[in-house]
Amino acid sequence: MGLSEMWNIGLMQGFAGLSLFSVLLLMSLGLAIIFGQMGVINMAHGEFMTIGAYSVFLGSTLTEKYAPGFMGAYFPFAILVAFVLAFIAGWLAEWALIRHLYKRPLDTLLATFGLSLAMQQAFRSGIGPKEVSPTLPDWLMGSWTPQEGLDIPINGLFVLALTALVTGIVMLALYRSRWGLRVRATVSNRPMANAAGIDTRRTDRLTFAIGCGIAGIAGAAFTTIGSTGPTSGSLYIVDAFLVVTFGGAASLLGTVASAFGIAQTQSIGEFFMTGSMAKVMTLAVIVLILLARPQGLFATKVRR
Repeated sequence: MGLSEMWNIGLMQGFAGLSLFSVLLLMSLGLAIIFGQMGVINMAHGEFMTIGAYSVFLGSTLTEKYAPGFMGAYFPFAILVAFVLAFIAGWLAEWALIRHLYKRPLDTLLATFGLSLAMQQAFRSGIGPKEVSPTLPDWLMGSWTPQEGLDIPINGLFVLALTALVTGIVMLALYRSRWGLRVRATVSNRPMANAAGIDTRRTDRLTFAIGCGIAGIAGAAFTTIGSTGPTSGSLYIVDAFLVVTFGGAASLLGTVASAFGIAQTQSIGEFFMTGSMAKVMTLAVIVLILLARPQGLFATKVRR
């Protein structure tokens, strides 16, 4: 194998890591905001991702059946629907369950794990146990070939661009909007935020719903690179928690850096060893770094 072929393989493997990075980052963004502000360990976060994936699949199915001429343009609308449906589901989950369990982290963990199982069963009963895939528009198919022997999938480029857009919007909202000001005040000092007139309970509910909505976008992005089943979201929940813990709770910069590092390490590792061994190696590296820096890469100083 020549040097040029090795270089092309390395670039394609690195881009495969960028695709995994995109899904992990979208999953972890909402989780970082929820965990950083509310201290809620949401074990059902992966199921909100699944809601987004199924939204795209149902949008594809309905469009193909009733409006086939719209197939080339349905996907961006399906992403918006995925966000809205996951947002509504997150709002209802916080109102019905999470708000009663604040400051009880173990109870929250068990409750959201039960919610996860219930949502998975609802997916099996409502849609079916088999994995499904949407019909993607033609402009998402094929690959870009910047040079001979180097093929970069167009759907991967789209997912990367979508991730950059969502991350930019979240950063802008967090530091330039009234909601972001309330979130940062709540994270910094919840009693003082209450004293200043901020309704922290309402802020918690909106933040939880937004985090779930971002997970829905992650599910929509996931449909371009994999099939969707009732347990698809749960396959990413451990990696998402690793990203948040490794990057530092409530640190969006840490979340981005952590997602990139974990995805690239795992992707490059899979080129030289089995997938399971690559995961073990990645986890071992994370554990060693956390032993030296328990607060994560970019820990945010907060007052409690």
